Amino acid sequence: MKNMLKWTVAGLLTFQVFSVTAQEVTPNNQEEFNPIMYRRSSVYRAAIGEPGEKYWQNEADYKIEATLDDEKNVLTGRVTLTYHNNSPQPLDYIWMYVEQNRFTETSRGTQTTPIMGNRYSGDTDGGYDISNVEAKVGKRGKASSKHVISDTRMQVFFEEPIPAEDGVATVSMNFSFKIPQAGMDRMGRLETNNGTIYSMAQWYPRVAVFDDVKGWNTEPYLGAGEFYLEYGDFDYKITVPYDHIVVGSGALENPKEVLTATERERFEKAKNSEKRVYIITPEEANDPSKTRPVKEGMVTWHFSMENTRDVSFATSKAFVWDGARINLPSGKKSMAQSVYPVEVSGDDAWGRSSEYVKGSIENYSNQWFEYPYPNAINVASNVGGMEYPGIVFCGVDSKGESLWGVTDHEFGHIWFPMIVGSNERLYPWMDEGFNTFINHYSTVAFNDGEYPSTLTEGRRNLGYYNKKDREGIDTYPDVVNTRNLGYTAYYKPALGMVMLREYILGPERFDFAFKEYIKNWAFKHPQPSDFFNAMENGAGENLNWFWRGWFYGNGNIDLAISAVHPYQGNYVVVLENRGDFPMPVKMKVTYTDGSTETKELPVEIWQRGDSWNYFLKTDKQVKAIELDPDKILPDVNGSNDSWPSTIYNK
Repeated sequence: MKNMLKWTVAGLLTFQVFSVTAQEVTPNNQEEFNPIMYRRSSVYRAAIGEPGEKYWQNEADYKIEATLDDEKNVLTGRVTLTYHNNSPQPLDYIWMYVEQNRFTETSRGTQTTPIMGNRYSGDTDGGYDISNVEAKVGKRGKASSKHVISDTRMQVFFEEPIPAEDGVATVSMNFSFKIPQAGMDRMGRLETNNGTIYSMAQWYPRVAVFDDVKGWNTEPYLGAGEFYLEYGDFDYKITVPYDHIVVGSGALENPKEVLTATERERFEKAKNSEKRVYIITPEEANDPSKTRPVKEGMVTWHFSMENTRDVSFATSKAFVWDGARINLPSGKKSMAQSVYPVEVSGDDAWGRSSEYVKGSIENYSNQWFEYPYPNAINVASNVGGMEYPGIVFCGVDSKGESLWGVTDHEFGHIWFPMIVGSNERLYPWMDEGFNTFINHYSTVAFNDGEYPSTLTEGRRNLGYYNKKDREGIDTYPDVVNTRNLGYTAYYKPALGMVMLREYILGPERFDFAFKEYIKNWAFKHPQPSDFFNAMENGAGENLNWFWRGWFYGNGNIDLAISAVHPYQGNYVVVLENRGDFPMPVKMKVTYTDGSTETKELPVEIWQRGDSWNYFLKTDKQVKAIELDPDKILPDVNGSNDSWPSTIYNK
């Protein structure tokens, strides 16, 4: 019986080793490596992942004047849009967004919000009052007032088409709306001891994007889906009560009219200081009427911003205001600014805000692409965290690590999607995911790692990947379960980028490709296929299997060591892909003499099937083998990642 047992074991081992030379006969997995989506070149979008030779996008320039009534909480204004049709298509009409209409009882957003509410609940007693619409082509074109408002969209018609390629049209209108207190966690009003803080966004009618992929992008403003906007130049004026301070996207054009001589002197000092300088101190914020250059009535603050997709502003008589210099890699300077109420002005809270802004902007500028705007302003707000060009709104109660985290995240959005102008309403992973990815490295770098980042620890959140109701990254934001949004839009795509950089490509190849993507699509409109093509061309790697498995699939990773056999003085390591898509293999081999080495196998081993025998040549005795020793991959079954299996739990 013992001899029979020995023969059986020997026979099994011989069969397993024989499979080293017979692997080709197993069914292949070629489908997992085939191209994903339509990614061919056109004159508009090159296969290399760059804009094509005839790439175009339309331009939207705005002149806006608005006045705040702080007793009725109403903003009233007039907007004039100058629209440049650079497309090859004449346009009989344009679509605009009127997103304050979200704050009505009958809006699609209100009617698709659960009864118990969610993060994107908002007031329902608002909405736009729009009048005096006038649209015309060229300087002498016949004016048209024809328009149709449908929920958060507005179609404006012309008497004649806007010519293709270089046609220009103007659209102007008056608007007013009640400022919501609860503005879907994107804008609104915050009551403080010294007055209301108004965080103003989506505050003027703005044109939708007309592109070469969909034509007009008219998805309604519902909730989780954010924005997709054209670039252009802005000139805007905000008239407020005399005791208010206004901070806004872009540059302040009339400081002599709205700031005292002392404040202007402090402002200039802050622009050149590495440390925070007060423009309005906590003591002065308690009685702003004593510090304003005008003692009654209304004052107009004038701002401008070039080549931006949007502008926002904040205003209050309760602001403490400080700033510091931002150093950019080209030698240019920008300015970090923070405004917040006295109640949170301590150095354990918003007193460090400008330090955080400065650290965040300098890191992203040095690592990825230089910050393009003259100011970077952080506003203490009723909004938990929301980004706009050059200005962000962050929760007033944030402090310490949480204030750093939300500040760094919201300013990371300057790169995605303010600089790289992707479609947030359809592809949140291209802004939230990419931003969460760069936030990790910024946090690691800030103040020598003062605050922790755990993004590279891929196995911290394995519970989500085993949930039956999990959803994929490609799920539209307004469709995804709000409990899953943090994973589908933020964490999972960010972890995918970490895997791509730290596990699959390596930092050198990844960084070159990613920076090329940012540079080539700065102030333009990339699609997912453009990103995929850019990364593959820049890194020199076919990544179809990764895009399909991680970004456009909902499966899991499960690499396994099923056996290790001595063979001809060496070893055969039997590997298996028990997951839903392939992944390269990294193995840490530990020998009995205490030495270690890392072996790397390419993803192509899985093209021939889900099992692979690796011939480990060594003259040493193997003590243990471990897959993914840095635990970057969210492998859903860690118990089969090592040999002997007990090593995983040590």
